[in-house]
Amino acid sequence: MKNFKSLFELDKKISFLNHGSFGATPKAILRRSFEIEKEMEKEPVKFLVRDYEDYYEKARESLSQLVFCDKDDLAFVTNATTGVNIALRSFPLSRGDEVIVTNMEYNACRNALNWISVEKGVSVREIKIPFPVNSFEEILSTLLNAVTKKTRLLLIDHIVSPTAIILDVETIVKRMKEVGVETIVDGAHSIGQVPLKLKKIDPAYFVSNCHKWLMTPKGSAFLYARKEFQDKTHPLVISHWANTTRKDKSRFTLEFLWCGTFNPSSIFVIPYAIDYFKSIYPEGIEGVMKRNRDLCLKAREMLLKKLEVEKPCPDEMVGAMVSIPISDAKKEPIGPLFIDELQDELLFNYKIEVPIIYFPQYPKRLVRISVQIYNKLNEYEKLGEILKSRI
Repeated sequence: MKNFKSLFELDKKISFLNHGSFGATPKAILRRSFEIEKEMEKEPVKFLVRDYEDYYEKARESLSQLVFCDKDDLAFVTNATTGVNIALRSFPLSRGDEVIVTNMEYNACRNALNWISVEKGVSVREIKIPFPVNSFEEILSTLLNAVTKKTRLLLIDHIVSPTAIILDVETIVKRMKEVGVETIVDGAHSIGQVPLKLKKIDPAYFVSNCHKWLMTPKGSAFLYARKEFQDKTHPLVISHWANTTRKDKSRFTLEFLWCGTFNPSSIFVIPYAIDYFKSIYPEGIEGVMKRNRDLCLKAREMLLKKLEVEKPCPDEMVGAMVSIPISDAKKEPIGPLFIDELQDELLFNYKIEVPIIYFPQYPKRLVRISVQIYNKLNEYEKLGEILKSRI
């Protein structure tokens, strides 16, 4: 097999099984990003005033072809959490309305929902989804049964952060619409890990990080807004284009086009990143996604057997990440970024970077592995041997 690890600036002594948390950027994409940044710093007025919009539109066009939607339904943001905040602030909610969310929602986005609920005077109801889970239908039924006459909105992950299960959001969005509920989909892990067809999914909003599985530099993500919600959708930072008289582009596009000066190179490199996959793998990004999923399923099967754990979800709910229950923790966490003692031990003693996640709450733990193009099965076999002896 080709040594894909040489494409990255990774420490070759460390088995990096944690791509899902932050992602790693190939050297070639980094170089192109630095070239764009250098172009900006060499002549900033020309770049930011004259060239910026052209770069922005090329990035939107390239991205729209990958995720199958109209480019005018896309806006760039710095991360998925920002996108979720925008969607929650913009969605029309009235005092007394209800928003439902699952117990698997990403903590940062759940905090944003709690904040918005107080600000808008709406109630939030948490729906408990079991893990291990037997089928997607079990989850769908639980969600639909939770809807009440007051329910207006569902906030849900596409690929769930703690458990790594993939939810059929196309079906969820469709069935929720049938009972009068719109959906914000947190797809932080989606783009680059699984194929996306946003026009077909058709949520009110969908957000995703390009700097995870699409492997762009940090600070590049997108917000998709269905056309009927775009006039109500505003960036968190209101800037120059809010009072423009331009008619050639929608207000949604123009307001998100410029939200103050920042380094946009991680966004403007998106077209290059998409093309880059074609240069490193014969089938391009689709081939990389399939290769990663196939290896993830093999790694999960091996770990389940070694640790004597039952399969926590069906194969169809697995992408390039998977979570496996392990023994309970012994030290209580002190904050959302607390790193479990076992996670530290795996890194500092065995050179393996992999997250240990508390779910559904302390002391229950999961180990979550990610598979990227530079990973090989023997790395997961080593992890399995260590975990077997430690837990």
